[in-house]
Amino acid sequence: MAADRSKSRRFRSACGAISLSVALTATCWGSAAASAASGDHQGALGAAATLAGPITVGHEIEPISAHPLTLSTYGYTEQEFFASGTATAYRAVADPADGRWKVAPTTSAPYETRIIVRRPTDPTKFNGTVVVEWMNESAGESAPDYDYFSPYLLSKGYAYVGVTAQALGVNGGTPLVLTTSTQGLVQKEPTRYGSLHHPGDQYAMDIFDQIGQALHNAPKAVFGGVKPKHVIATGESQSAFFMTTFVDAFGPTTHAFDGYFIHSRGEGGAALDGTSLSSKQVPKNLWVRTDLKVPVFIFETQTDLVELGYAAAQQPNTDRIRTWEVAGTSHADAYEAGGAENVLHCIANVNDGPQHEVAQAAFAALNKWMDRGVPPLSPPRFHLSSTNPPMLALDAHGNVIGGVRTPAVDVPVSTLSGDAPTGSSELCGLFGQTTPFTPTTLVHLYKTKSHYLSEYTAALDKAIGEGYILPADRAELLAQAQQVELPG
Repeated sequence: MAADRSKSRRFRSACGAISLSVALTATCWGSAAASAASGDHQGALGAAATLAGPITVGHEIEPISAHPLTLSTYGYTEQEFFASGTATAYRAVADPADGRWKVAPTTSAPYETRIIVRRPTDPTKFNGTVVVEWMNESAGESAPDYDYFSPYLLSKGYAYVGVTAQALGVNGGTPLVLTTSTQGLVQKEPTRYGSLHHPGDQYAMDIFDQIGQALHNAPKAVFGGVKPKHVIATGESQSAFFMTTFVDAFGPTTHAFDGYFIHSRGEGGAALDGTSLSSKQVPKNLWVRTDLKVPVFIFETQTDLVELGYAAAQQPNTDRIRTWEVAGTSHADAYEAGGAENVLHCIANVNDGPQHEVAQAAFAALNKWMDRGVPPLSPPRFHLSSTNPPMLALDAHGNVIGGVRTPAVDVPVSTLSGDAPTGSSELCGLFGQTTPFTPTTLVHLYKTKSHYLSEYTAALDKAIGEGYILPADRAELLAQAQQVELPG
């Protein structure tokens, strides 16, 4: 199950932050200004960004997505705004592995970037919570957490803000996992984005913070005249590395965010100087600091524990930190591929485990924790058969032992792995694999379809009762179970 040491190092340094945008890239693809006052959310970093818009000239460049939604059918609207200001870069004065970093400012530079705002068209439907995603730039700009969360967000009245936080999204360049250069917003649509400029990723932390500050007291146009109650930061894969560093370097001093969702991080973080995601540039086995006043939710897949090295960075839960390691999942998966698995050219079926469903439940749990003070459950961690190198302990069917349990692994019809077969490309290694059980194995396990459905339903209701799956996903998961072919 576990990769060898050299393969693990390669994933952690070169590919430790990939989203599905790699796969999708292979197949496709002004109005009045208003200022955001600093208000009472002034942080220890720079002043709040100035937000201008909504922008109407030219055409908007959407982030790559396998799950584009027609927002109007959900009663939502999308607008784009520009965020500008002067950002500061920082260096580490102390960067211990326990995450209690101390930093000092170095240089400053002006910037202008974009944010995408999706909110209820009727402001009275806005629930008051804004989800701010550090959009992923691994192979072209994408918003993986929006893709994972959107059914829940749109059904519950959240506002969503996607932030182009990194220089590549604005200026273009060579992404982390590609060998050729890609265009940034400025090159793709100069009529709309020609004024944008990003001084470099060493300023990205402050840019993200300034935008978070601005959203608390945003101009009326941003959220339809409603002031948010909570602002939550989220980031997946490469963005989770940046989010880890952001929390450790600035978490105690910034007031921009009321909670954090760190999705699929590895053993380290992003370098403050903006040059690398390699663990050589930051402490190995890096924790999220434990002295924060706001909640932090860490969501990990099987791939993240082994291939990205998170097993060495595991830390105990506290009254402000919760970690869910989710059984049957991989760093990227069939849901994120959205039907584009064929362009990956993987030698096995990619993982089709329950990451999407559990991620939605995890985010709902974070919001409840932040809003009502009710902490999520502390599920058991994955069992390890070896710690050096890390290897996951597996049951008789090849599924991981421990972690967040769902019917996919407790009433299985396949082996769901976070690792890919030997000989897979580095990209396919992040998509794991699914190995269906043979008909003989299914009959041996369940005898009849009615017996299988009875066990599956019981396990599903248990997971829903524990808060690991949302009740809204019950019908769809039962429909999927109905597709399993068994006699009777």
